[in-house]
Amino acid sequence: MFTETFEPRFVDTDALGHINNTAIPIWFEGCRTPIFRWFTPDLDPKQWRIILARYTVEFHAEIFYQAPVEIRTGISRVGGSSFDVYQEVWQSGHKCASGTTVLVHFNHSTKKAEPIPDDIRQRMLEHTFVASD
Repeated sequence: MFTETFEPRFVDTDALGHINNTAIPIWFEGCRTPIFRWFTPDLDPKQWRIILARYTVEFHAEIFYQAPVEIRTGISRVGGSSFDVYQEVWQSGHKCASGTTVLVHFNHSTKKAEPIPDDIRQRMLEHTFVASD
């Protein structure tokens, strides 16, 4: 599991005074960078080897400005060419949001999915993450 802690930005808030629901997918994508590096170590977009197939986000509690958040990121499923990244947002000891993103190892030249390499598969297994309470 990977963790990243940061302060929400003012721009992440909405008119109701809490973090806007549209900020969470952006936070999740930013916190998937260590996983992106498994496939493209230098993050060169011309060498990008994965695509996003689907994501879901569930909201469990409000998230507030001026209080740090922790994003927990790990792998919850590994298939032949696709895998699931499970993530949670924690603030003040509460799980506030969770989500799953399906990513696919993809060859942009052939426009086809490719099997996940064994060395990356091993890294995934080392970062297995199941939902927290």
